[in-house]
Amino acid sequence: MKTRAHSNRYYQGQSVMSLSRKCVPFTPFDRTLDKSTIALVTAGGVHLKDQEAFNIADELGDLTYRVIPPDVDSQKLMVTHHHYDHTDADADINVVFPVDVLRDLVEEGFIAAVAKKHIGYMGYTMQLKAMYEGTAPEIANEIDKGSRADAVILTGG
Repeated sequence: MKTRAHSNRYYQGQSVMSLSRKCVPFTPFDRTLDKSTIALVTAGGVHLKDQEAFNIADELGDLTYRVIPPDVDSQKLMVTHHHYDHTDADADINVVFPVDVLRDLVEEGFIAAVAKKHIGYMGYTMQLKAMYEGTAPEIANEIDKGSRADAVILTGG
């Protein structure tokens, strides 16, 4: 049984309030969607079935992420996450990772293309500073350096 003292040790040295008040500057989107390439980034714990699963045993959360290719067969994706009910996503991964929907939007001419890579990570973490200063910039750099995305759709679990 966890005690309050046990739980509080996770917050020591982490300024939870100051991290939650950081804001991202507004950046206007200056393209039309029919000329835009779209990437997906999900905090829903989505990854390829043959990739290493997220560490759901770690009480602090898993700060790693998985790169997902653009041509992925959605049937080869799965969710590893114990902090939300992903029953619907298990039945249809497009609920949290709408890659097939993006492909349909390309066929319809609504968007120009699906990005060269996507990202899945497990959004639960008690390590806010490490997420904000480490994982989040790594994910942004990963998308920026090779996805050719004009916009990113962020999804939760």
